[in-house]
Amino acid sequence: MARVVVLMGVSGSGKSTIGRMLARRLGCDFLEGDDLHSPQSIAKMHRGRPLTDNDRRPWLDAIALWIRDRTRRNVPGVVACSALKRSYRELLSEGSPSGSVLFVHLVAEPEELERRLTVREHFIAPSLLGPQLLTLEPPTLDEDAVTVHTTGSPDAVVREVERLVAA
Repeated sequence: MARVVVLMGVSGSGKSTIGRMLARRLGCDFLEGDDLHSPQSIAKMHRGRPLTDNDRRPWLDAIALWIRDRTRRNVPGVVACSALKRSYRELLSEGSPSGSVLFVHLVAEPEELERRLTVREHFIAPSLLGPQLLTLEPPTLDEDAVTVHTTGSPDAVVREVERLVAA
């Protein structure tokens, strides 16, 4: 069975960098979840205002549709999506065969996340890291999820994710 790997975590955790590299290594499509945010949501985050569940719902629905399309056709894929809450992860995997969606929670120390956010160009204001950390509901043992620390080189992190995906 082909899997869709959802790289999740707060801003600065490495979802996009690791996701692009992983998709290349696995030879599958990569979806940058941020590309599906509405212009209104992007403007809100750029101003440093956190999104509400209502703001996120159409975005999550679009990503879930992409995931379901692949899992139903048995086509692998990699997605970068914060998926901060368990309810979001449930929505993202809803309608997909059991075991076909794996969440990989990318984590780093808050100081490292802050450093990364200050050196990158992105519409998400660095001030949103605090609210994201407060919103984050790390995956629990009963979810199809693994946790990977992103303190090593991107290549080392991708190798670790690849190992876990193959397990």
